[in-house]
Amino acid sequence: MKTIYDIQQYLMKFGTVIYIGDRLADLELMEEEVRELYKSQCMTTEDYQMAMLLLRGEIARQKDRQSGEES
Repeated sequence: MKTIYDIQQYLMKFGTVIYIGDRLADLELMEEEVRELYKSQCMTTEDYQMAMLLLRGEIARQKDRQSGEES
């Protein structure tokens, strides 16, 4: 997995489609879904670590953008 899109495609394999309309909420929900898939042993450790790294990075960027817009 190299992009958020790759994570979305991976989640779709399990019938999970996430779209709330709020990018930050979407990312946080994806993070929770990835965590649950890993706990259920449906993901390799490598895929889990990469997905979490990508999601946390994007979540941080979204929070920075939102805080920049509020200032």
